[in-house]
Amino acid sequence: MALTTDDHVAIQQLYARYNHAIDSGKAGDWAATFTPDGVFNSGQGEFKGTDALAQFASGFAGQFKGKARHWTNNLVVDEAPGGASGTCYLALYRLGGEGGPKILVTGIYRDELVKGAGGWRFTKRVVAGDA
Repeated sequence: MALTTDDHVAIQQLYARYNHAIDSGKAGDWAATFTPDGVFNSGQGEFKGTDALAQFASGFAGQFKGKARHWTNNLVVDEAPGGASGTCYLALYRLGGEGGPKILVTGIYRDELVKGAGGWRFTKRVVAGDA
C-alpha cells in the first residue's frame, strides 16, 4: 500500500499524541496509540496489550509526576508490508531541579505501524537506548 501525504501527516500526529499523552500522565490515551495487541519494548521489559501498556504509562507518570518531556525528531516513515515502519531519535528530559532540564535518555525508536478504522497505531515500538 502506498503511503499518501495524509498518511504521513496522520503518522506524525500519532507520534506527537504518544509523547503528549505519556508526558501528561494520560495512561489510557498513551495506550490508545497502540493497537489492542500492541507491544512496547523499553529495553527494561516488554509490555503487550492495552492493559499492560496503560499500566506501564501509569508507572511512568507516577515516577515523573508531570516532570518529563519526550522529544523526538528526524522521523523517517516507509511503506512496509501491512502498513508502515518508522524510526526517530529520542531525547527524554526531566524537568525541574537544579540546573534546569536534564537529559536522562537518548536513543532511537523503531516502530511498526498499521492503519485501521481508528487511524494509524503502533503495533510494535522498540526503544534502543544509546547508553
